[in-house]
Amino acid sequence: MPAQITLDWKKDSTFETQLDGHTVSIDTSKEDGGTDSGVRPKALMLVAMAGCSGVDVISLFKKMRVRFEKLSIDVKAETSDTIPMLYTAFDVTYHVTGNADDSARIEKAIRLSQEKYCGVALMMKKIGPITYRILLNGTELNIQSTDK
Repeated sequence: MPAQITLDWKKDSTFETQLDGHTVSIDTSKEDGGTDSGVRPKALMLVAMAGCSGVDVISLFKKMRVRFEKLSIDVKAETSDTIPMLYTAFDVTYHVTGNADDSARIEKAIRLSQEKYCGVALMMKKIGPITYRILLNGTELNIQSTDK
């Protein structure tokens, strides 16, 4: 099934789109000639990867009966030094607050998201390597790299 969006120019360097009934505003910083009235386009790629994986992980946690209270995902991207400034690598950190007895299932759910279910992460792997790590109650469980 094809995906499609429409992006409408509003003024200056501001654009808007409607996604599933929600307005998303895109702009650049004042330093780059924008009005800083929206998010940066490239940052949305990182949001998409974290969101896609987060939805997978929560679904898998429920199916695996993982006892958890909180999930937070940080995504950092390395960029090239020349224009166009491209993403070249990604570091994803999953912060989970939950039962330490579920650590194996937590690791499995996150691995499945990164390697099998999250279409955004699988697309981003074509751009550059993704390294991910899991912090359960502040203690690191695992570091994985999904090569390009």
